[in-house]
Amino acid sequence: MADALTESRGAAPDPGIPREPADGTGGGTATAAPLRLTLLGPLRASRGGLPLALGPLKQRLVLAVLLTRPNAPVSVEELTDALWPDDPPRTARKNLQAYVSTLRRVLDPDDLGRLRHGPGGYVLHLTTEECDTLRFGELARRGDTEARAGAPSRAARTYRQALDLWRHDPFSDLAPRAEALRAAVERQHARRLAVYEAWAEAQLEIGDPAPVADTVDEMVVRHPLRERLRAAQLTALHQVGRRTEALAAYDDCRQRLSRELGLEPGAALQRAHRALLDEAAPPRPRGGPAGSRLLLPPDLADFTGRTAELESVRTGLETGGGPPVLLTGAAGVGKTALAVHVAHRLAARYPDGVVATRLCAEDGSARPWASVLAELARSLGCTERLPADREGAATVWRSWLSGRRILLLLDDAPDASALGPLLPPSGTAAALVTSRGRLPCLEPAHRVELPPLPPDEGLDLLGAIIGRSRLTAERAAAKRVAAATGYLPFALRAAGNRLSVLRHMPLGQYADRLEHPLEALDELASGGLGVRARLAGTWARLPAPARDSLHALAALPDTSFVLPAAARALGKDGREAQRALEELIDVGVLPPPSPPEVTAHTATAPEAVRYELPWLTLLFAREQAAVPGERC
Repeated sequence: MADALTESRGAAPDPGIPREPADGTGGGTATAAPLRLTLLGPLRASRGGLPLALGPLKQRLVLAVLLTRPNAPVSVEELTDALWPDDPPRTARKNLQAYVSTLRRVLDPDDLGRLRHGPGGYVLHLTTEECDTLRFGELARRGDTEARAGAPSRAARTYRQALDLWRHDPFSDLAPRAEALRAAVERQHARRLAVYEAWAEAQLEIGDPAPVADTVDEMVVRHPLRERLRAAQLTALHQVGRRTEALAAYDDCRQRLSRELGLEPGAALQRAHRALLDEAAPPRPRGGPAGSRLLLPPDLADFTGRTAELESVRTGLETGGGPPVLLTGAAGVGKTALAVHVAHRLAARYPDGVVATRLCAEDGSARPWASVLAELARSLGCTERLPADREGAATVWRSWLSGRRILLLLDDAPDASALGPLLPPSGTAAALVTSRGRLPCLEPAHRVELPPLPPDEGLDLLGAIIGRSRLTAERAAAKRVAAATGYLPFALRAAGNRLSVLRHMPLGQYADRLEHPLEALDELASGGLGVRARLAGTWARLPAPARDSLHALAALPDTSFVLPAAARALGKDGREAQRALEELIDVGVLPPPSPPEVTAHTATAPEAVRYELPWLTLLFAREQAAVPGERC
């Protein structure tokens, strides 16, 4: 405790909410000396080539944990657990604010908004040129693009540039002190392995096996059961004339697979071995969607916006061996559309199959795990017998997935337990999960929260449906229409489809209808698109206490409210009302509030935090409160 208090006094006051940079990047200006952060080794920071002092241990741990997810929020709870895993002091939050304040002055002396606090926690904004792990990811993606384009020489050079960024284990000076860092190190090693394998295959394709044969043993020591790596090892040793070593490597891998996993070598490794026995070097297997199982709904031709969320989901999926990517948000916010869009774009990375399945039935009830698992197995051509018990089936399923490059899109997960037997093991397979709830029990996970569209993207989507010329002619009214839908893509599509039929109707007249509390939900229905039906499905899946809370909040005069107003509507004291609101946030009905930034000397009182219940959700809750029997 005394140590924590001393560190807190040693840090300067938090400067408050940073200013938005002119270019919106969160980085430096054209005149500022460039910032460089290196993670692939001991954590180091420099500006203009001069080292920066990063402060005491706990302050460096804060920076390291923020750097595990650059450009994405890291919660206060995660940072606190990293600093004080066993027994946080009473001043933990204040100390954390002080460390962040000092780091902000070190990394962002011009106060350009590089280190911010928001609803999900603290975000450290960095460009690919400022952080070696971001640069590594960018080079890896470029190499993948070049390999798919049939340019193995360029791909090999690009992959090599990425691999050369590694100097040592990531966070080698800090990882032993924090579980979050140890997990991040494992993810980085998995990414490095995937890039090394791609580089090795490119080298073999261009007929230059010597660099692979000279370096592959180091990777095999760390990943002895990785069959793709072992296949590259066999081929490289064979092509440089080291046939005896290649045979010994195959025998070692075969025995390990049998002893540790009870498995025989996979097809690629067996092909390499047969070629070795036949004295013919095997060709590099070429991945791609051709011949793979691509079982996805069609992509939306007018998919709009979501640049940041798309990049975050793609980054999570491209982290080889990483945790599942969890895409959360309210009903109608576009989770499934975004997930399908990403899956189509990344299909070439998963030549063994890309398959989507829903985890809930049409009535909102959870599908039995055995039914879902059997459907996935049939879709992907898995002929293994799946035991009737959950754990046994999960073990067989994960063993079959191991080493295969497969993407599972698990849509509309009701809870974390429904995912248990379905998720792939760490390795080449990946999972993209969508859920209305936040699934706090799903750990670890790469979490991406999907908010409503920004107003400009909402207008773009509406214009794509009703026609750009019509939107331009009545732009002010179009803004009212988009705002009345809450910028939810599902509601925007319903409104756009309705207007496409009512081409004679001025947009202003339709906006009047949407802004009328008794008409809005009736207007947002066109063909199979019904916002009321979608909200009813959400309502039916809510726990009874959450429905009761929405019933009570329906009496509020406006969508925006503070805790005291909610407490009065709920008939609870402040603490109980706050818990009720947090439950609504957990199930995805109420968006998390956006409080002012907490500083080292001031804290936002819970009574001042402003909540915003979506307009259409409020209207539906009022309907349910007004009709006996909870009609839906």
